[in-house]
Amino acid sequence: MKAVCVFCGSSFGARQVYGEVAAETGRIIAEQGLTLVYGGAKVGLMGTVADAALAAGGKVIGVLPTALQEKELAHEKLSELHIVSSMHERKAKMAELSDGFIALPGGAGTMEEIFEVWTWGQLGMHRKPCGFLNVDGYYDQLIGFFDHQTVEGFMKPVMRDMVKVAGSPGDLLNLFRSYEPPSTPKWIKKDET
Repeated sequence: MKAVCVFCGSSFGARQVYGEVAAETGRIIAEQGLTLVYGGAKVGLMGTVADAALAAGGKVIGVLPTALQEKELAHEKLSELHIVSSMHERKAKMAELSDGFIALPGGAGTMEEIFEVWTWGQLGMHRKPCGFLNVDGYYDQLIGFFDHQTVEGFMKPVMRDMVKVAGSPGDLLNLFRSYEPPSTPKWIKKDET
């Protein structure tokens, strides 16, 4: 694993712990010699994780759509900044540059990003780990819903188990290093219908 993509909020959230863990995540990624790939903005948790990685001597690559650059959200001190034409292109570029994907606390955009790469993994489009950094129980209800989807037959257990969950960035990166993608297909076999 050489590069880790972090999806997270463009705001700071309601609790100080979110910013603290975002900073810890950026620092640990840099200290482990990994490149941080993220959305390229200087605001909220996005800016925090990038600043911490840079302060720890890490390489940070941002990917930002033109529309957001024009709103003066671009982080000016990154190792690399890729300006792309759309959100779709942004996600594709981030996926191309990354060997794993972490969701820190965030809103709808964070959810959409991690769900898309997780889905790509389920479909066999990549073999990279995806995980939620469950800061102070932020994702407890969502993780419970994944279990509900599995019980209700909308997600195979092997697909549910693809997504990793940890309370600290170091623990999540360790889970990533031992990750083995599933060998079974996502779809129900024709003879099971």
